[in-house]
Amino acid sequence: MITIGTRASLTVLREKPVGLFLDAQNLGEILLPRREMPKEWAIGAEIDVFLYRDSEDRLVATLKQPSVMPGDFGKLRCTALTEVGAFLDWGLPKDLLVPFREQKTRMEVGKRYLVKVLVDDATGRLVATTRIARHIDLAPAEFESGQEVELTVYGKTPMGYKAIVNGTHTGLLFSNEVFQELAQGEKLTGYVAALRSDGKIDLTLHPPGRERVDDLEKRILGELVARGGFWPLTDKTPAAEIYEELGVSKRTFKQTLGALLKKRLVTQTETGIRLN
Repeated sequence: MITIGTRASLTVLREKPVGLFLDAQNLGEILLPRREMPKEWAIGAEIDVFLYRDSEDRLVATLKQPSVMPGDFGKLRCTALTEVGAFLDWGLPKDLLVPFREQKTRMEVGKRYLVKVLVDDATGRLVATTRIARHIDLAPAEFESGQEVELTVYGKTPMGYKAIVNGTHTGLLFSNEVFQELAQGEKLTGYVAALRSDGKIDLTLHPPGRERVDDLEKRILGELVARGGFWPLTDKTPAAEIYEELGVSKRTFKQTLGALLKKRLVTQTETGIRLN
């Protein structure tokens, strides 16, 4: 079944001065406006389109892709305030509405906000909300320790950064595992560090265990070759400098350096590491 807020390949039925009419099956015929028509098309051929409602509340099709798809989280800029709510630029001809009831704080034109795009149950229209907590799955997560996940940063606490995990649950990136400032709405690849008995999820930005060490070993050896066999970096180097060079914690670096020393691939001196 074809639904609003999705992409679909629809068959071209006919051309009219206003554009092409497409067969949206259960939704009936949908207009692809002339300004949106592709250079090449034919009656009976299929066109891949996104379905939404225009400024007159009519179902229409577009070739464009919204910058945040329904069901996803993203950071969008407020373009206008009206009597029904705020509007956000999401890359389509019609801006995206955030009704007043879906604004945690009143929006301001020009500012960017982390939102979730969804289909409003009451109206069937595509809208956005800043009430992120309402759309987090509170059921126990079925992730596995070490699993790679997609993260969206949405808050900061004294302990670290709160992040949305795979668009469903929330977890925490602890401050001692993050060595750069993260912005609200920033998307990152991360890993599940631990699943707690209370249902909370600990996160990390670094691959777990052996995979992490193997990857870092290759990077260090490659960097040594590029530097002529010597790198002024040791297990006594400050953590901030190690992160700036390699993007990993000092603990991870020391673990990897120890593995390279044990394999006798490198030698460590007081001033750095040397390729054997």
